[in-house]
Amino acid sequence: MSDFDRFSVSATLIKQIVSRIENLEEKKTEVLTDIKDTFAEAKSQGLDIAILRKLIKIRKMKKEDVEEEEELLEIYKRALEV
Repeated sequence: MSDFDRFSVSATLIKQIVSRIENLEEKKTEVLTDIKDTFAEAKSQGLDIAILRKLIKIRKMKKEDVEEEEELLEIYKRALEV
């Protein structure tokens, strides 16, 4: 394979990869807009956005990590009550 052929294959590959990334970036922007709109809808329905974000964060966590965080929060809260 000549240098020209290798460059040609690489250029094609680069164009394909860049195109895929650009398409994904466009989809990401659309998804982020949809998420923003959904939070706005929730807020207009009287829901607390901070609490919703916290719930979403918790649902992504492992059960053990949630329990540990809740225990630490209780310890810190008790410390402040002193």
